[in-house]
Amino acid sequence: MSKVKTGLSKKLLTRVLSVYFILTLIVTLGQIFTEYLNAKNHIESELQTLKNTFSTSLTRAIWELNTPQAVSIAEGLMELPIVDGVQIRDENANYIADLGRTNKQPMDPVTTGIMRDHAGGTFGYSFPLIFEFSGRTSQVGDVTLYSSFEIIFGRIEVGIFFLIGNAFIKTAFLIFLFLNAFRRMLTDPLSELTEQISKFDINRLEQSKLHARLSEENELKVLQDAYNQLVDDLIRFQDKLNHTQDELRTANLKLDEHNLSLEQEVARKTASLSKIMLDLEQQKDELMANQRELKLENENRRKVEEELLKKNAELAESMKTLQMAKDQLVESERMASLGGLVAGIAHDVNTPLGVGVTAASFLQERLKGLQQAFDEKSLTAKTMATFLNEGQQTATLLLTNLNRASELIASFKQVAVDQTSEAERDFDLGEYLQEIIQSLAPNLKKTQHKIEVECPDNLQVRCAPGVIAQIFTNMIMNSLIHGFENKKAGTIKIRVSSQDEQVRIEYQDDGKGLSPQLLNKLFEAFFTTRRGRGGSGLGTHIMYNLVTQALHGQIEAQSEEGRGLRYDIHFPLRRDA
Repeated sequence: MSKVKTGLSKKLLTRVLSVYFILTLIVTLGQIFTEYLNAKNHIESELQTLKNTFSTSLTRAIWELNTPQAVSIAEGLMELPIVDGVQIRDENANYIADLGRTNKQPMDPVTTGIMRDHAGGTFGYSFPLIFEFSGRTSQVGDVTLYSSFEIIFGRIEVGIFFLIGNAFIKTAFLIFLFLNAFRRMLTDPLSELTEQISKFDINRLEQSKLHARLSEENELKVLQDAYNQLVDDLIRFQDKLNHTQDELRTANLKLDEHNLSLEQEVARKTASLSKIMLDLEQQKDELMANQRELKLENENRRKVEEELLKKNAELAESMKTLQMAKDQLVESERMASLGGLVAGIAHDVNTPLGVGVTAASFLQERLKGLQQAFDEKSLTAKTMATFLNEGQQTATLLLTNLNRASELIASFKQVAVDQTSEAERDFDLGEYLQEIIQSLAPNLKKTQHKIEVECPDNLQVRCAPGVIAQIFTNMIMNSLIHGFENKKAGTIKIRVSSQDEQVRIEYQDDGKGLSPQLLNKLFEAFFTTRRGRGGSGLGTHIMYNLVTQALHGQIEAQSEEGRGLRYDIHFPLRRDA
């Protein structure tokens, strides 16, 4: 009997754990597949983003038949981590460059951007190269950028191992929990009850009662009480039977005298015995009913456990959805900041370029006049001196404005590339802050606001520069738009210092500041001081996440109404420190 009970516990435990293992396996595989699709979509988006970076220079190189430059651009693209292969073709579908893992393309030129999956675990993004000249457009070729499954796996490898490890840990913990619970609540009590029942002795009924150590009032406790009640009934029946036997022996001695009365007594005792047997049968039926109730309770418990597993899976899916929403919010904030930067730089670059075009036109007119005087042989020394003086002034003006445009474009290029990339590198923090401020110059030039920077020379840090650009852009633009609202001349002070492999940044403006109630909500998502006036959020929640998660640092804010806003930021000099 002990073996039967133990086998029942094992079968029940095996079925529960099997259902849990299958559900865990399905959920884990689904999460891994989702991670793969998400990483692949992200890489495809990055391939499409690369088009805006190099298509113009590559189009001009092909238009000018500068094949070495086109090949050099292709080799540069091969250095990018997400690129496994590059194909560049001219307008006749002839290959100019075919590098890395590629596939044969259709002979027809590509006319629109298209994403294709290829054999061998690769996929690529193809788009045409369009050259604009005098208001007309002409396709000079097409480009196909390839990536592969290995790159996707490299991005999600850590996440896969984490999911698998998490599934193993949860499974091991639940196995241990179920084993302990089944052993304590079912296997051990059943084994003890079975062992005591097997020692039942009809001649020692009182010692044959069950005395299992049951800590809870459950079906096993009811079973034990019913069994003991049955034993008590048997004891009473045995006592009555012994008493009847005594009376029977006495009646046998008086058989001759009390034969009739003895028969009546036997009939009465037989009726009493029948009643006791009926009581025993009723107790047997109650015991079977209790067993059926125990089985029903176990079935209900199994359904509750399945429902809990389903709720856990839904909770994990909800957490994943929240994480994706968070990543999309950070990316949207970064793109919005970059869009404002592009608009400001385009407007500021337009002025020196316009002056350069005017100077070049003026110089061209003076050259035509000099050429005409030379052809007519009316060129005089005074005319030549006047031309040289005006030419020198025009060349100086042209060079000055072109240098100004070049500096603006160089600063914008570095900051823009960093804001669209999460790659880490070593850079001089002081110089990079100047590039950020230079890229924000269009927002400052029509105001009297000033930015003062104090930073040690040659302070090298290692992190993603785009994170630094995003943080400082948010802080400076918040000061200009919100802090200096209704203020003509404001001052922003940025002090940078380093100690014990830590960077400390103190950012202070003398704007209108925040009340204690608003300061407590500063780092909440979508917080703004211009609610109802076009303000959708200061981006401080994203700043907080970038400092604490991307830089592994800390950020604190201090402010009083009328005394400006101060940020204290600490983070390691190097991400791997």
